[in-house]
Amino acid sequence: MLFEDRPRAESFGAIAELYDRVRPTYPAALVDALLADAPRRALDIGCGTGIAAALLAARGCDVLGVEVDERMARVARARGIDVEVAPFERWDAGGRRFDLAVCGQAWHWIDPVAGAQKAASLLEPRGRLGLFWNFGVPPTEMANLFGAIYARLAPGVESYSVLLGGRDARVDTAVAGIEASQGFAAAEVSTFAWSRTHDTVQWLQLLRTHSDHQALPAPQRERLLAAIGDAIESVGGSFAMPYEAILVAARRR
Repeated sequence: MLFEDRPRAESFGAIAELYDRVRPTYPAALVDALLADAPRRALDIGCGTGIAAALLAARGCDVLGVEVDERMARVARARGIDVEVAPFERWDAGGRRFDLAVCGQAWHWIDPVAGAQKAASLLEPRGRLGLFWNFGVPPTEMANLFGAIYARLAPGVESYSVLLGGRDARVDTAVAGIEASQGFAAAEVSTFAWSRTHDTVQWLQLLRTHSDHQALPAPQRERLLAAIGDAIESVGGSFAMPYEAILVAARRR
């Protein structure tokens, strides 16, 4: 499972500022769903640079982040988010309890059963857990262009990259972990469609923030990115990317 690959899981700090600048936000409808119970105290698990935490704070939540990497936490603190640095499974909450616990784009780096058990122990009765990810759904023209490039220069990456239409088991694994934890009622899965236009520079920078591309040997990665950049330029230098934000939500028993 991905959470067992600790070097990859903890690789984002080296590019924290780039990550914060280019990673997509989340649609307002997803935030509405997270805040349906009007929670006052929220915990952002694996908060990264505070992208999701800032959305909750802007709606009036008192948000605490937990993040494994001090470099990512430093960027989140610059946004005004209070962050404590520790692996979530071993983090000491000091008796604090929360109405809502969320995790944006990071739950696959956490043991799905131990993480759900820990989250249940930190939530008030009937508090909610919300786990969510952005999945890219490339338009046909771009999917065909990108597919040929990856097949030639980095075969296999496009089949599991969440930016390129890949769908690994992270959502199903999250649901199974919640069920196995025995701390929650049945999980519900919701999908929120939205879109964002990327130009060549933005897209290449975004690819650099994904661990599947970071893990490639540098010469291979640079050849790949150069070819992708040429492909985007060939269609005018930008494209509209449809996204699906998928939310896995469950209420503590």
